[in-house]
Amino acid sequence: MFCGEEFLKAYVSVDMEGLPGIVSPLHTSPKGFLHDEARRIMTKTVLTTVNILTKLGFKEIYVADSHWYMSNIIYEELPENVFLIRGMPRPYSMVYAIDESFDAALFIGYHARVCSRGAILEHTFSSTYVKGIRINGVEASEYYLNALVAGHYNVPVILVAGDDKLKLEVKERTPWVEYVEFKKSITRYSSVNPSINLALKQLKEGIEKAVENLKKGKVKPLKTKEPVEIEITLPNSGYADVAEYIPGTMRVNGCTVRYVAKNIIEAYKYLQATVYISSALDALHSSLLK
Repeated sequence: MFCGEEFLKAYVSVDMEGLPGIVSPLHTSPKGFLHDEARRIMTKTVLTTVNILTKLGFKEIYVADSHWYMSNIIYEELPENVFLIRGMPRPYSMVYAIDESFDAALFIGYHARVCSRGAILEHTFSSTYVKGIRINGVEASEYYLNALVAGHYNVPVILVAGDDKLKLEVKERTPWVEYVEFKKSITRYSSVNPSINLALKQLKEGIEKAVENLKKGKVKPLKTKEPVEIEITLPNSGYADVAEYIPGTMRVNGCTVRYVAKNIIEAYKYLQATVYISSALDALHSSLLK
């Protein structure tokens, strides 16, 4: 862990929807004709992040490619002190492998939670299978969920970068976190974007401030009480029907299930299992139509 002026490890989780210039499923889907542009933006943003962290003294930087199929970052462009976590599925998804050995976490390219009004490409965990998540009664975004996982291991999130709508939640729940606003959302599929060079300059300055806050002890891990109650609202009752096959699941109503986990790690795995079993239900019915 962080000791004096010496840094050992940083954890960087990178999503795509909150990155500068990204506005459309044509960017975020591997089948979209703008996806190559999105991959270049994502890789350039990662390189800016790891380069400034290296200059600030971090020896090892773990980067979790956390969008969709989780193999978007152009691997061969990364420097030798970076360890790239890619591919899916993997346990606790966007923050796999984070543990007590990390000094700090940074979340780059994040977005607002599902059903946030006027927020670019808003969703939580799965735009297909999740219509809402509550952790101990709190409406959860991907940022909140992942920050709790980091906090479970006493790792503080020191910086978040994304759109202006996510900024409101981050500042409310973790006011010590440095926030870099990459763009201003207009609707779910439009935003006002600065030039990529300006956005990355602001990211560099934000990381410098965040690391200074870390040095001064102005940041802290985000925690929630244990056991952890997770509620997941699904798009239809069929997904909730199969979620009930998971031992310990309680049915709240037609589309909502509840589970009491011993900690946030177990709650995250329950979320993943619920989404994957819902996906399997769709695959089963698709196979019957062939």
